[in-house]
Amino acid sequence: QVQLVESGGGLVQAGGSLRLSCAASGRTFSSLVMGWFRQAPGKEREFVAAKGWSDASTYYADSVKGRFTISRDSAKNMLYLQMNSLKPEDTAVYYCAADRTAGRPRVVATSYDYWGQGTQVTVSS
Repeated sequence: QVQLVESGGGLVQAGGSLRLSCAASGRTFSSLVMGWFRQAPGKEREFVAAKGWSDASTYYADSVKGRFTISRDSAKNMLYLQMNSLKPEDTAVYYCAADRTAGRPRVVATSYDYWGQGTQVTVSS
């Protein structure tokens, strides 16, 4: 079992920055993949970024590439999402997720086994 808790959301002006954090606890495995998703009211959950827990592989949605950076600190069991040049379209609840099974597509929410409660990000114009 893996427990995930997000933090760092808030209200920011367009063009500003936020850093989201995800604290992971419980047993982890070398094959674990961590992801960030977001969901706006009335919309489907959308892939943002993913990273292997033990390797350097990263994946980004086209909508955030060049603006967002996913990183991790395995010693502290922390996952981060640095968000720069924020746009009103980035407004959503952001979720941290973990996939313990190898070979699943990284960009679909159903690939992930564990989810945090989410943290609200609101970007004003």
